[in-house]
Amino acid sequence: MYKISRVLLLLIWGSAGPAIAQVPPKAASATNATPRTIQSGTVRSETIQSGPMVGYSDMREVMLWVQTRQPARVQIRYYEPGSPTQARLTNEVRTEAKTAFTAHLLADQVEPGKKYVYDVLIEGRKASLPYPTRFQTQNLWQWRSDPPAFQFGVGSCTYVNEPAVDRPGTPYGDGYEIFTALAAQKPDFMLWTGDNTYTREVDWNTRTGVLRRYTHTRSLPEMQPLLAATHNYAIWDDHDYGPNDSDRSYWIKPVTLEAFKLFWANPNFIFDEGCTGTFFWQDCQFFLLDDRTFRAPNEMPDGPEKVYFGPKQLTWLIDALRFSRATFKFIVTGGQVINPVKAFENYSMYGTERDQLLKAIADANIPGVLFITGDRHHTIVHKLDRPGTYPLYDLTISPLTSGPAKPRPDELQQPTFVDGTLVTDRNFGLFSVSGPLKDRVLTIDVYDQKGAKRWNRTIRASELK
Repeated sequence: MYKISRVLLLLIWGSAGPAIAQVPPKAASATNATPRTIQSGTVRSETIQSGPMVGYSDMREVMLWVQTRQPARVQIRYYEPGSPTQARLTNEVRTEAKTAFTAHLLADQVEPGKKYVYDVLIEGRKASLPYPTRFQTQNLWQWRSDPPAFQFGVGSCTYVNEPAVDRPGTPYGDGYEIFTALAAQKPDFMLWTGDNTYTREVDWNTRTGVLRRYTHTRSLPEMQPLLAATHNYAIWDDHDYGPNDSDRSYWIKPVTLEAFKLFWANPNFIFDEGCTGTFFWQDCQFFLLDDRTFRAPNEMPDGPEKVYFGPKQLTWLIDALRFSRATFKFIVTGGQVINPVKAFENYSMYGTERDQLLKAIADANIPGVLFITGDRHHTIVHKLDRPGTYPLYDLTISPLTSGPAKPRPDELQQPTFVDGTLVTDRNFGLFSVSGPLKDRVLTIDVYDQKGAKRWNRTIRASELK
């Protein structure tokens, strides 16, 4: 049975939380700040509870994140490899118990298309870390060249055991070496597609419980090298939002939204409520959807009132898809979209709204749309052939460390099931985009927890028009 090797600090948080911002927490720009004196020597990595983590990347700024064990002054020093004398500093943050000792640190003195290494400074001293810490900015390729090739990791369902509060019996989480295998692929970024932590009965009703659960999962030792050198983007699904199969009725959803924003570093949030957002990587755009905040109960009879994403989110999505000029438009959400079987939490359980979304995509003649989903604890591809237009793919990748599960037999009999894509072990996806702008190719590789390749597929952008 696995035990976290880092001792989790018993955090005592106040009952009143900070206001939830529309964007991730940012301090003032560090560009013109006068930094405190940087002291010589190092501090032990034990002063860090979890992280550092590299968040979103753009051409002019990168967000970084770290969590300390107790109140501390935290800052990031960054520079191009081989040029430490040209180092720059982020804003400085003093971590506090009321925000779970987390800090968002903005690197805003960067140039497009550059790679940087960085140091974490705790009370002005460099933290000694046993793995590489690096980030990159995106290229200014537009009007100049073809977009660069890139690759990103995909995974969902991360359960980290805590025997004292877990259900008795066989531990549900295992295979934590999957994060080592994922980091070895050196993806440009990681896409966490929901259930990135599993809140338990001891967590669901209080802010203290939610923040302790997020801290516990984020502190997994095997996860740290991946977080420190790979950009990270996330959505949530039921378990990091609330209880199993939770919907819009969840009683403390503002608290889990606060925790999500404290522990992730996405570039934007479209609405005041929920985790909906978007980001770009080179010539591709990712639409991060929230399948919980607006969701009607699963048990409601299907009809116009049984919403999944809800009218506001769907209107934004279709508008954003119409506006997008991205080669591949990845719609990222927790539950399966294309699988037609009305079971579990598939979008087919919300057939009226599902039909509305698929019709809107077809009517608008939007090219390049694919779905990336998780939730199901197995990996599988569904492909919906549509008359008069291109097929829609649903690329389900799951689980990372949670217990694997098999699909129902009738799901494998559906015409949408792509033979040879089912994996019922712990696994992750590595998606690569390459080729010239007019002939981009998406390559999908699926690896098991030890890094062995299980299958490979390619989809050309020209096939999605």
